[in-house]
Amino acid sequence: MEDKVEVKDATTSRFSSQESHSLLQWSKWQLLDSILPTGGFAHSFGLEAAMQARIVCHPEDLQKYIIHTLENTGSLLLPFVYSASISPDFQTWQQLDMILDATLTNEVSRKASVSQGSALMRVSSSVFSEIPSLKMMRNASLSNGGICFHHAPVFGLVCGLVGLDSETCQRAYMFITMRDIISAATRLNLVGPLAAAVLQHQVSFVAEELLKKWKNRGADEACQTGPLLDTVQGCHSYLFSRLFCS
Repeated sequence: MEDKVEVKDATTSRFSSQESHSLLQWSKWQLLDSILPTGGFAHSFGLEAAMQARIVCHPEDLQKYIIHTLENTGSLLLPFVYSASISPDFQTWQQLDMILDATLTNEVSRKASVSQGSALMRVSSSVFSEIPSLKMMRNASLSNGGICFHHAPVFGLVCGLVGLDSETCQRAYMFITMRDIISAATRLNLVGPLAAAVLQHQVSFVAEELLKKWKNRGADEACQTGPLLDTVQGCHSYLFSRLFCS
């Protein structure tokens, strides 16, 4: 009888583990889904300004721009995603947010980061209701006014609390960056939808190598590898006509 009980308990435990893993997959896909209203598609990561400055004129230029942007994302923002994902608590998140706010000298990218991060935190605290600490941290931050809600630390925090491993969090952040730039390029008529899909597949191999290069670094190792990109994006607010916010 005892043996039967043990078998039953082990089976129940296994099913619970499998169910938990399945639910984690749904959460992961939802975080990467373009339907999640975080405002990512309102930003071009400086691509619109680069086009008007004639830095990006052709699809070949676009591929180089995406790769350089991913390199800069890996070196500058991925450390904040990683640090927040391995320690998804209020104190760590607050510290990372303050460091990133001081690190971003480009006002356009800083505002874009705050806008997307605020939206992600608001959406996540409502969607992932099974994690009450998300809503508690958001409410506490709004009351104290000490957090800017930068996107990279918020993304790492949410991924960590949802249960994603740190490498998946970092790969996901690189993916949504690539996805949003290519989406912006499509709406700017730089490439068509089919060519954009082909380009995304081609760049994904480079993105994986960049992930391996920059992953698992602390916030104290964050650095800027593309100063020209930062300068170009900073000129976005001076454009005569604009489709995107940054």
